[in-house]
Amino acid sequence: MDLKNSVVDNRIGARIRAIRQRQSLSQDELAQSLGLNARQILSAIETGARSIKVQELLLIAEQLGVPIEYFTDPFRIDGEVRFSWRQKNVSTEILVKYESKASEWIGAYRTLAPKVGVNPPLIRPSLSLTKQSRYEDAMDAGERFVRDFKLGDVPARRLVEVMEDDLNILVLMVNAEEGISGAACRLPEMDTVLISRNDIVGRRNFGIAHELFHILTFEAMPPSHVESSDERGGDRVEHLANNFAATVLIPASIINKFGPWRELDQDSLVEKLNRIASKLEVTSTALMWRLVSLGSLPESLAQSIPESSLRNNGGKVSDAENPPLFSKRFVEVLAGALNQGHLSIRRAATLVGVPLEALPEIMDAHGVEFTLEA
Repeated sequence: MDLKNSVVDNRIGARIRAIRQRQSLSQDELAQSLGLNARQILSAIETGARSIKVQELLLIAEQLGVPIEYFTDPFRIDGEVRFSWRQKNVSTEILVKYESKASEWIGAYRTLAPKVGVNPPLIRPSLSLTKQSRYEDAMDAGERFVRDFKLGDVPARRLVEVMEDDLNILVLMVNAEEGISGAACRLPEMDTVLISRNDIVGRRNFGIAHELFHILTFEAMPPSHVESSDERGGDRVEHLANNFAATVLIPASIINKFGPWRELDQDSLVEKLNRIASKLEVTSTALMWRLVSLGSLPESLAQSIPESSLRNNGGKVSDAENPPLFSKRFVEVLAGALNQGHLSIRRAATLVGVPLEALPEIMDAHGVEFTLEA
């Protein structure tokens, strides 16, 4: 078997299935319109078990009303990818459109990375947790993650580095539509986390740790396609993810360094919550509920604190610039593909959504040298 042809067949088949399902057509209905003798033939094409002939592909494109490029564009990942979005009040139309854009970034990286010598990981890391796991199990896993990967006294600062360098999870900082916090994305050969770079630092970091949990448990407990960005909402899987995320960012060993919390009056407690949360680069609300989960604060006391007093960490949120677009790994692959002729400058600019002359700025923000040729 030609492995390259097998991969192409699988991807074309997945796209046929994806567009067919999007148009609410059954395999029988499409097979009949194509003049195929049996549904099983179309099923074999969709699963990649049977190669598709050029004339068949042209006919399918015509029947489904899509350009032939839909099936041949190497940057497409339709039918192969699974997304789980954290969002709030985002319409289906906007989310579908943004997902298509995000798919291009991820598809481009998947295609170009091996061409410049960056191969997908051989082994995919995972957590030994299931839907039946206790919340305490998720917190224990978070504590161990901090220790094993040596995240230090402010875990949020090293988390993305560990995800990309040690776990081979691509982390992209993006300009998301309003209401979209981020997403976990799974392909057969790679994982990606998308994060809105315009969120305040605490929410951004919580989103990173939350999506990390989904990546590490994607097969054991597949997350919903769409979930709420509420740090305390959602189903059991989301609660497990929230407990893991809060622990990774605020491990007990670090909390204990800041002394007792129970003895403080409300004003002193609010001041300390805002100050320590800013130091740890998390939200004051996340810190407060983490203290409740550790038994360091009574839940009744937490519920009595006005939300307004913790908003934006009491005004202590850092005014530092948002992180640069995408990630160093992503732009290194992009620059390598441009330098080696695997990608045109025009298509690269279109892919990242900037004018041609702004492309070097994205590279430079990550310390990647690239110069437009005259």
